Amino acid sequence: MPTRTARTAWNGSLEKGEGQVELSSSKIGTYDVSFPKRAADDANGFTSPEELLAAAHSACYAMQFSAVLGAAGGTVEALDVKADVTLGPDNAGGFELKNIHLTVRGEVTGIDADAFLQAANDAKVGCPVSKALTGVEITLDAQLEA
Repeated sequence: MPTRTARTAWNGSLEKGEGQVELSSSKIGTYDVSFPKRAADDANGFTSPEELLAAAHSACYAMQFSAVLGAAGGTVEALDVKADVTLGPDNAGGFELKNIHLTVRGEVTGIDADAFLQAANDAKVGCPVSKALTGVEITLDAQLEA
């Protein structure tokens, strides 16, 4: 399996500095980052490690869930996966990821709601990004739609 690479060029202090995150492997873009924007409610055109992690987790979970559903006999018509990654103060100082909440809505034929929920939970456990983030509470809201 391949290794994927991103890099960040940073200038200045934490409070006043800014950087650019480059998605090096895909070469699809460079995105601005700054700590004040990371800690603000309005990102105002800047991304953050939490947003990038949310993107990675939602994509990874969607792939894993699709595989688990297929193995359970389901046919995936559509999955809509959202990951909310929350940053907060760490009691030991600094900041930490407080939690990740996955929300998934799916149109899947060939299985019932109970099998859908079981597959959703199995995918949460089996997702490689979930595995990498075992130190963070990951919650799930999964619903099969008609």
